Amino acid sequence: MIGAGMTGTPVVVTDCDHATLDPEQAVLAPAGIGFRREQCHTAADVISRSAGARVLINQYAPITAEVLDALPTVELVVRYGVGVDNVDVEAATRRGVWVANVPDYGTDEVADHALALALALLRGVTVYDRSVRAGGWEYQDARPLRRLSELTFGVVGCGAIGQAVAARAAAFGPRVVGADVLDGRPPGPIERVELAELLAVSDVISLHATLDANSRGLIGEQALAACKPTAVVVNTARGGLVDTTALLAALDAGAIAGAALDVLDPEPPDAATREGLARHPRVILTPHAAWYSEESFVQLKTEVAREAVRVCQGGPPRSPVNRPAQKSSEVAR
Repeated sequence: MIGAGMTGTPVVVTDCDHATLDPEQAVLAPAGIGFRREQCHTAADVISRSAGARVLINQYAPITAEVLDALPTVELVVRYGVGVDNVDVEAATRRGVWVANVPDYGTDEVADHALALALALLRGVTVYDRSVRAGGWEYQDARPLRRLSELTFGVVGCGAIGQAVAARAAAFGPRVVGADVLDGRPPGPIERVELAELLAVSDVISLHATLDANSRGLIGEQALAACKPTAVVVNTARGGLVDTTALLAALDAGAIAGAALDVLDPEPPDAATREGLARHPRVILTPHAAWYSEESFVQLKTEVAREAVRVCQGGPPRSPVNRPAQKSSEVAR
């Protein structure tokens, strides 16, 4: 059941930029679980439009402690995607609320996209394209280009996506180094190094870290100053990992050679961000599309609905990011 403005529906989609919710309905309807779609932008929107919900399926709207206090029936917040930086996970944990994501829906797609962006920079694809369209026909227009097997490919954040990127990059023959290897042992072709060393030696810096208070602005003025002037930055993780002002300054000063960004902060970009990045001849931009294929789209939507079913039927989610306290009206606020 989809019904805007109704209260007491077990599952509420707080916000979503997808054209259809047919995959979600295909999972929820056979389980007898009603849901409705809202378009919330603020915490106040979520509170006013989600009364009685047991599950919030969420994309961008903020899920704060205030939201959770106002919606005591909520048992699960599940995000369309991997990152949960717009959800107060600590507050949810204290209040006995599960937080879940879909960590594996677009691993191949993001890895493929990251390599595509890196290769476009390393082989001068967009530079050549612009030159030819403008009437040019000179290989010198994108000089200097380097043999890929002579380069060092750095992966920041070596979870599932980072490992998939490393495996793809290794096929071209470069040295592959990685920082933030979470399991303590470098997987596959990754040579473990500290971040400072990775920045100093890498020709490609591909970002796959989670965004939190410690990683926000990770690639800022200091990090960019440590890079080779021939290095390029690729970000398919979270826009907040990169200080855009510092990045543009580094590009203008020739401190780095290029950047390819699938994610920005904010999204969509504001006028200043759009103008600064879009004007730059050594920047490639894509619209937070790295995750996308028709297959990953359906998988994402199906899995968030399955998580909702699991919790509505009394079980835990498949992919929780927290271990909540016991749900109780007496949980300390």
